[in-house]
Amino acid sequence: MKKILLIEDNPEMRENTSEILELSNYDVITAENGKVGIERARAKQPDLIICDIMMPELDGYGVLFALSKDPNTASIPFIFLTAKAEKSDFRRGMSHGADDYISKPFDDVELLDAIESRLKKSDIVRKHYEQSPEGFDSFISDARGMNNLDKLSENRKTRSYKKKSVLFYEGDHPNALLQIVSGKVKTYKTNEDGKEYITGIHGPGEFLGYVALLKDVPYPESAMVLEECEITLIPKEDFFSLIHSNRDVSHSFIKLLTKEVIEQEEKLLKLAYGSVRQRVAEVLLQLDKRYQQGPNERMSITRDDLAKIVGTAKETLIRTLSDFKDEKLIEIKDKNITIIDLAKLERLSH
Repeated sequence: MKKILLIEDNPEMRENTSEILELSNYDVITAENGKVGIERARAKQPDLIICDIMMPELDGYGVLFALSKDPNTASIPFIFLTAKAEKSDFRRGMSHGADDYISKPFDDVELLDAIESRLKKSDIVRKHYEQSPEGFDSFISDARGMNNLDKLSENRKTRSYKKKSVLFYEGDHPNALLQIVSGKVKTYKTNEDGKEYITGIHGPGEFLGYVALLKDVPYPESAMVLEECEITLIPKEDFFSLIHSNRDVSHSFIKLLTKEVIEQEEKLLKLAYGSVRQRVAEVLLQLDKRYQQGPNERMSITRDDLAKIVGTAKETLIRTLSDFKDEKLIEIKDKNITIIDLAKLERLSH
């Protein structure tokens, strides 16, 4: 049962509206003023808030402002109730972050339709989408229910790229969002001496270049195909149409991208402070976790690329891998590596 917080200072209006909601199978929490409403919102964490604007002590704008600054309540859908119907009040409410606006007097159907619509959109925002082509398809499918995304879907072109193909160079300006459908891609930076440092190995479901696209700046790194792959390209104009046209859609999409950012930050911290053995162990675990397809699969990566990810000399990497092999942590055949003692390697990485 969905939980709704109703903040209304008029006792009769509060009682009547509460009764309508309860008859529609909502769990209703009431508050007689803005201050009490904020306290109950934080304590009860409702699924939706309906709030009068004109109230003593603290008006509806103050309630919305306070709750929007609290990470625990900022994403709760918020509907204003008011006796005023001027456009200026409507615009002020929406500019403050309200999700909808209902003018008194209203009928039952109008109120319940608004609530149902906002709850559906909220469910989509809170839904967890896997970072995979299927996860993105699910997101697009759900988002289409909130927005007209036909153009975005139609223009999602998928192209095949051969090994060593360069998807973009550092300094190029992005014109599309790239998502890997299959295969692997490395991103890397090159210093003035031409020395390369790999910033990441990316696989199916991951997005490339979205930070540069969002900031409208040149790519800070280059991207090259490690093995034959398929890439989906979403045109820049359609991507921004998706992000800017609906707050709920943008929130969901940002959550979809956040996982990779968090993982990258954790990886950089471990690589910055760990010993060479710890760093090599951590990178092997990351590659195994993200790109192995089964227990008998081997990770295939050149020693040059592996050394550039770890941030050490190739010779040092080879010695470390040889030590790991002697310690029966891994098995090496040509350039292929298989982890044979996962638990011990995990302990070594910490």
